[in-house]
Amino acid sequence: MIPSKFDYVKPASVADAVAALEQGGEDAKILAGGHSLIPVLRLRLAAPTLLVDLGGIAELRGIREDGDRVTIGAMTTYYDVLRDDLVKEHVTLLAQATETVADGQVRHRGTLGGSLAHADPAGDLGAVALALDAELTIAGPGGTRTVPASEFFEGLFTTVIGETEILTQISFPRYTGWGSHYEKFNRTAQAWSMCAVAAAIRVDGGTIAEARVGLTNMGATPIRARGVEQALVGQPATADAVRAAAEHATEGTAAPSDADAASDYREHLAKVLTGRAVMAAAG
Repeated sequence: MIPSKFDYVKPASVADAVAALEQGGEDAKILAGGHSLIPVLRLRLAAPTLLVDLGGIAELRGIREDGDRVTIGAMTTYYDVLRDDLVKEHVTLLAQATETVADGQVRHRGTLGGSLAHADPAGDLGAVALALDAELTIAGPGGTRTVPASEFFEGLFTTVIGETEILTQISFPRYTGWGSHYEKFNRTAQAWSMCAVAAAIRVDGGTIAEARVGLTNMGATPIRARGVEQALVGQPATADAVRAAAEHATEGTAAPSDADAASDYREHLAKVLTGRAVMAAAG
């Protein structure tokens, strides 16, 4: 199917992009990597009158040290995230999850910011941002604001980004020396997650000192597995302790039922995958 007619602009700055969104109103759409938007346009599930392409804004790309944090521009591709030394050393979990996203072609075009702004609960990087306490910076007509990941996702495909706002960067604390792992279950390679678990663990002297755990596709938004984290801290880094903590993985979840899996099967997967992810992260 052919998309409906729309106007197209490719601004060179964030300010110009925000101005274009203001002019376009509620019928304007942002184009980042395009892997989510373009199929929707082709099926005419969305019919914007204006497409604002962020591909020409250099300030939205790149990875840099920012004090004790690692900051990533929203238009930075998965490929660039994967090969960056700062990410590998200090935000290893992000690299591990990014490596599971789709295939090589998608990873060369898709962007970190586009994935988070799209807010698909089956997307792999939302749970990582949530587990690692990322902060997201949003620019709009009134200036910029920074939102913690815990407040960023509002519902299915919905975030706090307003109609005339743009996600500009994502900032992560450093997790240098932590163990981490992303455990993903899907029907076929390159498919969306039926369920996945993002885990970052700091072990001190054989005891789990700190734990961060996020769940993918266990509700309308990514979910922080607080019950698992609380059950892990202070426990020995042993298989028995991890399995006991993993039993808390379904607390606060609302696993969907769809063509891929029933909700009770997803709940089973969440416990199993949490155990695997934490054990791998804890070594």
